[in-house]
Amino acid sequence: MAFEPELSSPLDSLWQEYARVFRDWDDLTLARWLAQTLGQLEGRAWRLSHPLVGAYRLAAKIGHDRQVWHKRLATAPAAYAESHCCRAPFLPLLTRDVRTEGLICQHCNEILVPFDEIPAELKEPLTLWAQQYEPVHAVAHWDDRQRRKMGNYDDAYENAAKQAEKLLATGGRELAPKFLDTYAAIIWEDQDECLEVRPEDLPI
Repeated sequence: MAFEPELSSPLDSLWQEYARVFRDWDDLTLARWLAQTLGQLEGRAWRLSHPLVGAYRLAAKIGHDRQVWHKRLATAPAAYAESHCCRAPFLPLLTRDVRTEGLICQHCNEILVPFDEIPAELKEPLTLWAQQYEPVHAVAHWDDRQRRKMGNYDDAYENAAKQAEKLLATGGRELAPKFLDTYAAIIWEDQDECLEVRPEDLPI
């Protein structure tokens, strides 16, 4: 879900329409809504596709562009630390690329927590999970030579999608909640567009 997409599809246009309500708010109203919604997000691991998360991400991008957290117009709930990347409240996203990208900031889209700085007790299970996911996701990007070598690429693609569904579910059900011992809330990726895995496909 892009925050400021180029209008290349009806879906992009729709997200622009969704964001319009937040653009119409003044900075104080926007800051208060963000702070209040953070309170609702606190204490849980949230799907990336959840409607409340989607709304927050749209508002957070606009808030980042306006630097509402720099202006100190509202106070975030006390459980949220301040992020070092943009000084917004600490709200990370866990993705399948965690080993290379770490945890991503939901306000500025920069790396919020490099992998090396993730709590030590989580590194091993995250590494194993990401290593399992990498070859599964790679099937979607096989070149012609690799596809010919496999023989029936459609079957390989379908099998990869099914494995991705299980792995994403594991990331959300087993790994993401463990971060709540350290962070106020976390969001986890529950889809893989390359393998056409949708949130509703996950076995949760």
